[in-house]
Amino acid sequence: MSNERERGIQFFGEVLGEAGAPALREHIASSDFGRECAKWAADFAFGTVWTRDGLDRKLRSCAVLGMLIAQRQTEELKYHVRIALANGLTVKELEEVLYLAVPYAGFPAANSAKQAMSAVLQELAAGGR
Repeated sequence: MSNERERGIQFFGEVLGEAGAPALREHIASSDFGRECAKWAADFAFGTVWTRDGLDRKLRSCAVLGMLIAQRQTEELKYHVRIALANGLTVKELEEVLYLAVPYAGFPAANSAKQAMSAVLQELAAGGR
C-alpha cells in the first residue's frame, strides 16, 4: 500500500471516527461499485492534499466548506461539516462560513447549505455520529 493511501486512510479515520478507516480500507479492497473513487479519495484528496503542509486542517475545512456551498453540493457538505468539527471548527465558526458564502455564492446556495448543515448538527446533538 502506498504512503499516500496509508496517510489518507489514517486521516479519514481521524476525522470521521474509528470506524472510518476500516470502512474505507474495506471498500478499497472490495469489488464494490465505485471502489476506484475510494482509492482516489484516499490517495489524492486525503493522502496527498489534506495532509500537506501549508494550511492547518481547520483552514482547509473552511476552504472546502466554502467551495461545497458555492457548488451546492449538500450531500458532500454534510460529510465535511463532520470533518470540520473534528478539525476544530466550532458551530459558531461553521455559521460564520455559511454567512460568508451569502455575498459570494448567493442566498439560494447558502440556504441549501444551511439546511444540510443544520441537519448534521441536529443529528450530532441527538447523539448520532
